[in-house]
Amino acid sequence: MKLIPQKLNRICLAVCMGSVILFGGCVEDFLKPEPLSFYEPTATFSTESGLKSAMAICDRHLKLYWATDHNEMLSMGTEYIFSELMVASATDKRNMLCDVANMLTPTSETSQQNLDRTNSIWYFWEETYKGIMYANTVIQFVDKVENLNDATKNAYKGRAYFHRAFRYMALVFQFGDVPLVTKVLEVPKQNYRCTKRDAILEMITRDMEFAVQWVPDQRNMDLIGMVNKGACRMLLAKCYLAMGEYAKAKEQTDILIDQSGYSLMQNNFGTFNDGGEPLTWKITRNVIWDLHRAENKLISSNKEVIMGMPNRGSDQESFVKMLTMRILYPMFFDGRVKARDGKQALLNLKRNHTDYNPKYDYMRAFGRGIATFRPTYFYTNALWSVNGNVDNADLRHNSEVGNWVRMDSLYVNNKASSEFGKNVKLYNPSNGALLCSDTIRRWFDFPHYKLYLDDPMNEANIGGSDGNRGATNGGIADWYLYRLAEAYLLRAEAKYYMNENDLTIKDDLNVLRQRAKCAELYTGAVTIGDILNERARELFWEEWRNVELTRVSLCLARSGKPDEWGNTYNLANFDMQNGTDPAGGSYWYQRIVHYSMYNKGAVQIDATGNSNPNYTMDKKNIYWPIPYAAITANNKGKLSQNYGYEGYDPATPKWDKWEDAVADEDKTTN
Repeated sequence: MKLIPQKLNRICLAVCMGSVILFGGCVEDFLKPEPLSFYEPTATFSTESGLKSAMAICDRHLKLYWATDHNEMLSMGTEYIFSELMVASATDKRNMLCDVANMLTPTSETSQQNLDRTNSIWYFWEETYKGIMYANTVIQFVDKVENLNDATKNAYKGRAYFHRAFRYMALVFQFGDVPLVTKVLEVPKQNYRCTKRDAILEMITRDMEFAVQWVPDQRNMDLIGMVNKGACRMLLAKCYLAMGEYAKAKEQTDILIDQSGYSLMQNNFGTFNDGGEPLTWKITRNVIWDLHRAENKLISSNKEVIMGMPNRGSDQESFVKMLTMRILYPMFFDGRVKARDGKQALLNLKRNHTDYNPKYDYMRAFGRGIATFRPTYFYTNALWSVNGNVDNADLRHNSEVGNWVRMDSLYVNNKASSEFGKNVKLYNPSNGALLCSDTIRRWFDFPHYKLYLDDPMNEANIGGSDGNRGATNGGIADWYLYRLAEAYLLRAEAKYYMNENDLTIKDDLNVLRQRAKCAELYTGAVTIGDILNERARELFWEEWRNVELTRVSLCLARSGKPDEWGNTYNLANFDMQNGTDPAGGSYWYQRIVHYSMYNKGAVQIDATGNSNPNYTMDKKNIYWPIPYAAITANNKGKLSQNYGYEGYDPATPKWDKWEDAVADEDKTTN
């Protein structure tokens, strides 16, 4: 790679198979201050300031996965619709990715298409290799920087290893066997072959062992948001789990929990945010609410955060908006949500409107949702049962304190309706008629405590448009990458693979449940399903749910341990099956067919686009197809397509050892 322009343009992985293809017209700045307009890498990265710039790009790039792919999409939503927790719900789009088994193909995902822009599969492929390139830049040039001692160089290298390992951990559980890119090449390479999943996992495990040794603890660092030792331990624990090194994984989580200075937040702390409009929706202050406020996530008194992603400040151009309130809240300002007299139930009134009443300002309280994705019934309801009882005390699902919003807690705010001031209803109690004609997009409960983000600039605008008054879309917000809560969940998982009857597993789950003031605690042996359920309750919209489910599927197959239904899995074929029948497949597939609306038949709704969405998921969809654009760009070699997709050929050669893949990068036979 010889030249990189001042503004890091879109990188196509037709892209990044080692080379960078640059397109004009992109206006997004990836770093301030901006890097040099043009450079020879050997010159730019001969100084520590050059390394800091490259590392800052790596750090900033992380948050883009959670932030946005465009203004109707949060890329993490794709991770969640390939799980039991969410489905696509943009019913105005005829090509919404709901019929996954039939719609998802190697050619359906490109930078232009993405099935009506209702998923981010191409974005994950492209952006993840872009992040790998940034990390490789640091790794490749750090040893050439003069006047740095070995400890400092190794700390830079360890942080870059983290960034690269984080992205490869995602790739191998999203796409399976993928090309291994470890260098920034001076000429394009078009003869890559895929490297097997376990070989990549072996490499990143080795790299993370190095990182844990050399990257400093956060308490020894001046800046927040940079990779620290605690984050490296967390990722190393996941690597060990994926490789079947369960005792080593437990050791890393033991250190995080008992020896690293972190602790779960048990009481109210930091700044209290009243939720936008307390007359509309009252928040009773509690530790779960405080824990997930942007202004509290990265403060020094928060002892639970291991690593966060800074994304707040006065210079809003330097940050990205987390559009959670637009993308993930119901689209209820619509005539399809009616009062019992047939009139629209919920209106969006400006604060300077004559009919405005702060008791009913749902725009400021909950934003102007468009529900690109919606939670499943399992997430909103069945998940919260423990020991056969619905735990109404759990602060993470509690409407009494304001953390969780149930649709029937809202009131009709249309003064023209005879139902003004009464609760909205899904069904007319007098005749049973459905009062919402699109329940997929416009009627569901939601975790307000996780997704509410204030927007002080728009809050001051009382008469602006929908997108410019109150926290209507969501705001710029710091976000968690890792919290100590996840270390408890990973330790429980490691114990399960070591001995599923270990009665101390319940303690690691109960410590989180006790913090959430739950009435129901686990009392005996727990299942892997209990652990995954607690992950869903605690880490919604923090974890990469699809990646974690697939990783656990590998762990179950490797360990031979049973799932909650008594199924065991074969390492040779758990991810090499197809079909939409309920039997077989992976643990990932079994969670989806047991708990979500996939493979249950079409849903009839009143929508202008997809009025009869059929939600399907195939066993093969545990991996996404390798994009056809990447395969054709690699025109002097052959990338292997995943099982079950068009172009799959089991005879396609792959690298069995990561060392061989790295050695091949040094060759010039392009």
